[in-house]
Amino acid sequence: MNNEILWLVRLGLDQNLFTRVQAQSVRAALGDNAELMDFAQKLIDDVIVEDVATLEKVAGLAMSKGASGAPVDDPFADEVADDASAPPAASPTRETKVSLDFPFDGIGGLDDAGLASAVRELLKATARSGASDLHFSTGARPFIRKDRSFQFIHEHPLTAEEALRLNTALLEEGQKKTFLERKDYDYALALSGSDRYRVNLMFHKEGAAGAYRMVPAMMRGLADLGFEHHLPTLEKLLSYHNGLILVTGPVGSGKTTTLASMVDYLNQSREDHIITVEDPIEVVHPPKGCNVTQREVGPHTKSFATALKGALREDPDIIVIGELRDLETIEMAISASETGHLVIGTMHTSDAATTLNRLLDVFPPAQQTQIRASVAESLRGIVCQRLLPAANGGVTLACEILINNTAIANMIKEGKSTGLRNAMETGVKEGMCLMDNVAFGLWREGKISVETALANIVNRVLRAKVS
Repeated sequence: MNNEILWLVRLGLDQNLFTRVQAQSVRAALGDNAELMDFAQKLIDDVIVEDVATLEKVAGLAMSKGASGAPVDDPFADEVADDASAPPAASPTRETKVSLDFPFDGIGGLDDAGLASAVRELLKATARSGASDLHFSTGARPFIRKDRSFQFIHEHPLTAEEALRLNTALLEEGQKKTFLERKDYDYALALSGSDRYRVNLMFHKEGAAGAYRMVPAMMRGLADLGFEHHLPTLEKLLSYHNGLILVTGPVGSGKTTTLASMVDYLNQSREDHIITVEDPIEVVHPPKGCNVTQREVGPHTKSFATALKGALREDPDIIVIGELRDLETIEMAISASETGHLVIGTMHTSDAATTLNRLLDVFPPAQQTQIRASVAESLRGIVCQRLLPAANGGVTLACEILINNTAIANMIKEGKSTGLRNAMETGVKEGMCLMDNVAFGLWREGKISVETALANIVNRVLRAKVS
């Protein structure tokens, strides 16, 4: 492989954009003579990488580093056979790093009740191990994700029948029928008050697959999540009684956890009516200072937009939306924030500028002037976050915070996003921060590696100080 691709894989692994096995599969498909852009495009086409903006930054950094030579260690080394001339395997072997007691090679000998009981115990053991996800997929060995890297828990590849039984073992008959008809199914699994999981079931070309996300039993405060330096800013945002707050970040960046912590803070610090609309409900919020009404798309309401429309008639003070994903939902959220409600929602965007563009560009040109004026008036702030690989293992949080002030409101009205970064840099005293500066600070404190810092810093001056 050329040096640029070696650097792309090395930096991509550090960023947890993809796994080494996924990089190997792309290498197997393209061969050793592939070019950097072809390799990156294959990662996108195969839906291995969804955060395209970060991949582009990593590719640019790989191009510059590749001109100076290859990385010290071969990022494919753990997967490639000793004979360098041998073609890489499409499904390379990897040692099982975590052992969770489950009879994967004896599933056929378990009846339905026994299998369901065993899956429950495996989920509980996985949660205790500190993993965030458990996966059962046809044709693959069962694996977990821990600290954003995956680890196999057994050497037995699941057959189509085994994967289907595992993933439907805990479903009721009605749920199982729905899954088999739709081929996709999301639901919240509660084994007890403290054992909760978000589950996604699907079918792929080999058969059934399921991803089980562990929902933390204990609610963590915002400071515990990594916002300790930004706590006064977030508390001020959450003190408003109207307006729009957005929590954004790529997939797997901890948005749901941050949103749950915000709801818990409001639940303890205020006496209001909170309505949440989620898909599905992950964290249950018992009433504390507030009355919390939690609705799930599917069982309780047809869609986010339908629930939002109904919420305006349900006497809410605060409306929390699990995801702002379409024009109707975004339009309703902006309208609700203008009519005396505090609205908090999430979006899949990487920084404040991209968030504003995504929020506004979904509207047709004829509405742009009106919507820009509405957002300029109602927006309270944007919290963009990423989970970066920590130097000592695990992950650490990096964030970018925009607070709406007069200068930013004028830029939103006039559609001039080019000056947004400068406005945020001069708004540090108001609690604003840029991802570049936060990532640089984490590197200076020794919390992240040089490679991770460079992959998350765009500013040339800061990059020069790191390299």
